Amino acid sequence: MNTTLKELCRPATKLNWWVSWGNILLGCTILAGGFVFFINPYNIVPGGVYGASIVLHNLFPSIQVGTFGYMFDVPLLILSVVLLGAKLGARTIVAALITPLIMNVISKLVYPTQEALQRLDPTLLLGGCMDMTNHLMLTCIIGATIIGLGSGIVVRNQATTGGSDIIGMILQKYFHIRFSNAILLVDATVVCFGLIVIGFGVGSAEDVTQTSWLLSFYSLISIFIISRVIAYVINGAKDDKLLFVISDKEMVELHRFILKDLDRTATCIKSCGLYTGAEKEMLFLVVSHKEVTGVKLKIKEVDPRAFVVVTDAYDTFGEGWKQLPSVGELQPE
Repeated sequence: MNTTLKELCRPATKLNWWVSWGNILLGCTILAGGFVFFINPYNIVPGGVYGASIVLHNLFPSIQVGTFGYMFDVPLLILSVVLLGAKLGARTIVAALITPLIMNVISKLVYPTQEALQRLDPTLLLGGCMDMTNHLMLTCIIGATIIGLGSGIVVRNQATTGGSDIIGMILQKYFHIRFSNAILLVDATVVCFGLIVIGFGVGSAEDVTQTSWLLSFYSLISIFIISRVIAYVINGAKDDKLLFVISDKEMVELHRFILKDLDRTATCIKSCGLYTGAEKEMLFLVVSHKEVTGVKLKIKEVDPRAFVVVTDAYDTFGEGWKQLPSVGELQPE
């Protein structure tokens, strides 16, 4: 590479570096906001470090959820650096240390008094305008979606917010467990731990309007939603379609449609019918779900008697699609 080309590439590389770190900061802020506004005040325990921190905050109200997060994250960060590599460790350290800080800062800003902050009283959150005590399913879904979105943004930028993310990465790397499944396993364990230690419930143990086992179901729902949203943010929607098209004649018009109109390519396979022995043409192609209807209409125009199979393409790699994953790269699905 000559000097001029190096100079042209350097600004883009530097910009990508800033964008990546900016996305990590954004993801941490979204994650912290999801906990502060929709999870912590209602004692929903979505697993992981902060789920365990919510349980411990009920035992020690003077210590905030974010502060407990630090207590869990430090040893896990050490494991991250040792087992997952220095580059990922550096990003993980920043993300894991800044998330509890943002969470504590937001919490102090949205509660009017120290007593309300210690109790995480939802009736006093932002002056009571965000009290969702009577809508726990809604707050569970919204909170889990926001947390999953924030976590997914962070992980997509090759970092982690610590806690169950680190454990999930370790399980994926050394035990070949899918990342989202590892997260689900760890988080479910935390929920069970919380149920055994203190039980759940909005308010005190004397509050009979919300039984502990019912709130634990909200926690399990939130865990599932978080794992799905993380997988979606990292991998995107898995809605590509795989088509096999078999015809007795050469479908030149369909070839042109695929190459020119769809701006895609396909594999043409010479084949023959098992019964007749006649030569046939078989096209193998992958398209997005939005393109399927157009392809089927074109097939009918070119050869109404063609045999067509449409099925889901779970993952698609190659030119025009995603790149094949590298060794150690996160695979949420």
